[in-house]
Amino acid sequence: MIESISNNKILLGVAILFLLIIFYLLYRVKSAEKERDTSTFKYQELKEEIDKIKLENLESKLNPHLFKNILNSIQSHAYQAYFALDKLANVLDYILYESRRKYVTPKEEIEFALNLIEINKIKVSPLFDLKVKTKINDNEALYTQKVLAPLVCIDLIENAFKHADLRNEESFISITFELKDNILLLTVANKISKQNPIQKENSGLGVKNLEQRLKLIYGDNYNLQFFVEEDVYIAHLKIKLLEHKIKMLAARR
Repeated sequence: MIESISNNKILLGVAILFLLIIFYLLYRVKSAEKERDTSTFKYQELKEEIDKIKLENLESKLNPHLFKNILNSIQSHAYQAYFALDKLANVLDYILYESRRKYVTPKEEIEFALNLIEINKIKVSPLFDLKVKTKINDNEALYTQKVLAPLVCIDLIENAFKHADLRNEESFISITFELKDNILLLTVANKISKQNPIQKENSGLGVKNLEQRLKLIYGDNYNLQFFVEEDVYIAHLKIKLLEHKIKMLAARR
């Protein structure tokens, strides 16, 4: 009888010890999960801060470069300066104020791009084939919502004016803006100049910065392609605005 009681006490002690070990292991697992969640959160915060610094650095390089190109265009064609300066006022307002915002509306960005195209027109021959199309339904829900990073359209347009032969009547530039099914599309095409363009310091910086900005801001929700068909250079930008907006809303929760 005494031996049976003793055995029961031993079994009870083992069971209690086993439970204590289980509870300890569960506690360690919970602690490890909490530490992991904390580390993940801190890592994400740090990554977002680094991305923000990168983005601010890219934007600080972009605006002065764009402004310099605009002034050079106007200075070289003084006889059209009055008209160009009128458009420049709108462009400067956008660069100085709207472009400092994280997001603008597609409507604001497209209007800015159209003003910039008007300024660039002073560089081309009156017979030059310049086509600008906007395929946009004003009723598109995201057309007036702040979901588009500022200045994402400009580098592709500037490149077309830089690399096309603007004095050749057989040359052309075609620019199409489209907003359809919550997707922004920009297609820029130009006939490649037969003249070798003068290579300048920091040449190509704008497109490189654009690709980095798009990747930092939109992740997988954009596509940027460049290709050549015969003697025509084509740039095509696609941004899935709705998917990006959903991602932004989810991040706020």
